[in-house]
Amino acid sequence: METRADSEQTGRVTGLEGEFALIQVEGGGCGRCHEQGGCGGQQLTQMFCSTPRQYRVRNPLGARPGDQVSIILPAGALSRYATLAYGLPLLGLIGGAVLGQALGGDSGALSGGLSGVVVAACLMRRRIRGMAGKMPGEPYIGQIKSSGG
Repeated sequence: METRADSEQTGRVTGLEGEFALIQVEGGGCGRCHEQGGCGGQQLTQMFCSTPRQYRVRNPLGARPGDQVSIILPAGALSRYATLAYGLPLLGLIGGAVLGQALGGDSGALSGGLSGVVVAACLMRRRIRGMAGKMPGEPYIGQIKSSGG
């Protein structure tokens, strides 16, 4: 049985928000594009977003602005979040369309599908906001690589 390793990305701390740090990351994805099992997501990210991205992550080591840090995303977390982000709206679309079809034919299916996506997105947003700082597998700063001053 193969165990998955945590994903790691390097970034620079740009600010602090309580127990969280704002991290600017140059590349996108996990950086494992050329390894076995890599998805090539970094190339796709660079195609659509050429500017550096900024993320809010847990800061258990007390990194300060300017520090170069290693961000850790626990194994399996990315697939769980992707399932939530894509699966829930898809279920809302299909469930709403089926219910709408039963109640109002083709136009009902269209309205129901759109309503299902909106409801699913609202539920997902509410769940994520309610769990902020408590989500299992949440990214965190695992190492301070160099001090920014």
